Amino acid sequence: MSELAFVAVGVAVLTVSDTRTAADDRSGDTVAQRLVDAGHRIAARRIVRDDREHITSTLREFIDDAAVDVIIATGGTGVTARDVTPEALAPLVDKPIPGFGELFRMLSYEQIGTSTIQSRAEAALCGGTYVFLLPGSPRAVELAMDRILLPQLDIRHRPCNFVELLPRIRGEASRRGAGQ
Repeated sequence: MSELAFVAVGVAVLTVSDTRTAADDRSGDTVAQRLVDAGHRIAARRIVRDDREHITSTLREFIDDAAVDVIIATGGTGVTARDVTPEALAPLVDKPIPGFGELFRMLSYEQIGTSTIQSRAEAALCGGTYVFLLPGSPRAVELAMDRILLPQLDIRHRPCNFVELLPRIRGEASRRGAGQ
């Protein structure tokens, strides 16, 4: 870590599930608590059902919200018919970030072996907003947050991180008219 001052980002936490409620959303709670503990702001938090159009609409709403720099979604990244979060994100993607899913599955392999191949965790840049799709498992969320996202959402992380790029990305997105 360098001597730069920490920069808090606004994060929207989205849980995709037909069964979770605010009372039992362990994965969403894990994301939110780790972010707050690190010093970030929860700009929005919502639970939506496994419905492609509803997920896309919620993601678009968060992307269009100037207070949201990052969206972290949990759930709907498996391979069953109800797992449609990556498909819901697809029409909103300006730039895929394939390294996130690749790194997540590599780290997950250390925990669950070849079962990690069933994960469709991914990330993308949508307008000027980073979007990360995580599995719904609390253990998978802990892995992604602790080993990938919290370091990358800390401007002091070297040699590079996502936060330091936000001003340039936002400037480029506004010049293109993204999110309109």
